[in-house]
Amino acid sequence: MRYVSIELNGKPALGVRNQQGDIDVIGAESLESLLAAGTDLASYAKGRKATQTVKAADARLLPPLSRPTKIICVGLNYADHTAESPYEQPDYPTLFLRLHTSLVAHDQPIIRSKLSDSLDYEGEVAVVLGKGGRYISKENALDCVAGYSIFNDGSIREYQFKAPQWTVGKNFDGTGGFGPDLVTADELPAGAKGLKIETRLNGKVVQSASTADMIFDVATLISIISEAITLEAGDVIVSGTPAGIGWARDPKLLMRGGDVCEVTVEKLGTLRNPIKDEA
Repeated sequence: MRYVSIELNGKPALGVRNQQGDIDVIGAESLESLLAAGTDLASYAKGRKATQTVKAADARLLPPLSRPTKIICVGLNYADHTAESPYEQPDYPTLFLRLHTSLVAHDQPIIRSKLSDSLDYEGEVAVVLGKGGRYISKENALDCVAGYSIFNDGSIREYQFKAPQWTVGKNFDGTGGFGPDLVTADELPAGAKGLKIETRLNGKVVQSASTADMIFDVATLISIISEAITLEAGDVIVSGTPAGIGWARDPKLLMRGGDVCEVTVEKLGTLRNPIKDEA
């Protein structure tokens, strides 16, 4: 099942993709509320009748979850990306948090801050949890996954490296592309493993890898994170980016107003965001 959060008549609504790629609206519930209630998303929409259908070209999408309970991001989770960075490969996941105020939907602009000319792309797979807990075993971890989406972890590199921790550079308003759909876990390989992930800037491929290359796979991430942090339904884990970031290139390849960045993940679709200069 492919869920889509949209704005309809000025209010949020929930839909599912039909076979034509358009959106069958099934209600006003949010994915956050359904997940918090323990809803099985794989079966929920099957018993719901569409109230109307919105053409994909006419739909104004919202992030799949606009206010996730937590957004936990993973850095340095592909060895080739670590090799292009100024860091040694850690033997423990590099974790940092994002805030919901940084999220933007599919086809909505990622904002290039007027404070810095260092906006970079990072194509990633987002893991959305349907349940959580503490000390989740690796063997049981994938039972916690409700579905997957696509993320562009837009990073203001100048601010990311102003201090030893990365929070500010990863949380400028309007820099985290998220969407377009939440695809339920039953439609993907276990742990979303072995999927091709590709980022394109103005049509040119700048990142290309497989999710099989993750150092810490989805089950391992859930298990390790839950040792320290109580995971909850509605949490999002952004699982890391492969090599090819613009900051590591010579000359640097940074996003500017008027650019278009697309992240495609096999079986998930394509997240597209134009880049807009902050007024």
